[in-house]
Amino acid sequence: MRTIEQLEAKLAEPSPELVRDLGSVPGDIVVLGVGGKMGPSLAKLAMNAIRQGGWNKRVIGVSRFSDAEARRELEDAGVETISCELLDDEALRALPDAGNVIYMAGNKFGTKGRENFTWAMNAYLPGRVAEKYKESRIVVFSSGNIYPFQPVASGGASESVAPEPVGEYAQSTLGRERIFEYHSHKNGTPMVMFRLNYAIDMRYGVLLELAKAVNEGREIDLTMGFANVIWQGDANAMALRCLTQCSSPPNVINITGPETMSIRWAAGELAKRLGKEAKLVGAESETALLNNASKSHQLFGYPRVPLLQMIDWTAEWVRHGGATWNKPTHFQERKGNF
Repeated sequence: MRTIEQLEAKLAEPSPELVRDLGSVPGDIVVLGVGGKMGPSLAKLAMNAIRQGGWNKRVIGVSRFSDAEARRELEDAGVETISCELLDDEALRALPDAGNVIYMAGNKFGTKGRENFTWAMNAYLPGRVAEKYKESRIVVFSSGNIYPFQPVASGGASESVAPEPVGEYAQSTLGRERIFEYHSHKNGTPMVMFRLNYAIDMRYGVLLELAKAVNEGREIDLTMGFANVIWQGDANAMALRCLTQCSSPPNVINITGPETMSIRWAAGELAKRLGKEAKLVGAESETALLNNASKSHQLFGYPRVPLLQMIDWTAEWVRHGGATWNKPTHFQERKGNF
């Protein structure tokens, strides 16, 4: 994995199961917040699956589109695009209706100092969207950050674990869920709460951060000693397939890979591939932010891209100077400051 073209093609490669599932849910698909880290590849993946299945569906991507190039690439892939400030009620009401909504809008990075905007995006806007799309199925992107830290030997938080969000990003993310949940009860809108951590794309993610630290000779703090990861293409496919699992009250589904990944081990594997030494400092805490996604694996099967494949690809990407985004996951954060 060396080029953006290879990466984009792999991310947008639909499985037969995704093709089948998109054919089973009637209506077009609106992706709100399509301009973020995962949105463009999700929209392209949906479009490719629709083409393969021969389904008569539109994919409509909605975003502020500060990046004109990203918008052009979506349109070239067959995705219809609409530039919209979702916090503008009039603009939101003017959006096309659709049977299916993937809700990806939200705010995480730069939360500190802009808490009011974070709450507006993460907890006020969901109520407006839920009213606009009360007749639709809605898959709501959420986060495993809302769970309390788990003992590293526990297997991670399942959907039955009560949220205990730390910090305003996680608190407002739970707010997003609760506001959507209220409207699901009020209007009977079928929904899925899609609790994800951490998606892996060569341009950002936990593995890239570890690989860059190893490659640049920087220290890696082991205090947050374990994490869950999943290939972004698999996470996007599961998000789209969750349209078949929407219910009222909302269905809660954790999304991540099957491993409780050791940061020490992953750094060592990357170091071997990069021909460098991993500079590890500190010691692993007894708890970490961990998410048990067994329910999603029962519904959709295990992710198609395994962990060692992601490690191989990430090392190759860094070795060849692949493009990266300055979008850190803050996976080592233990106090909720994003």
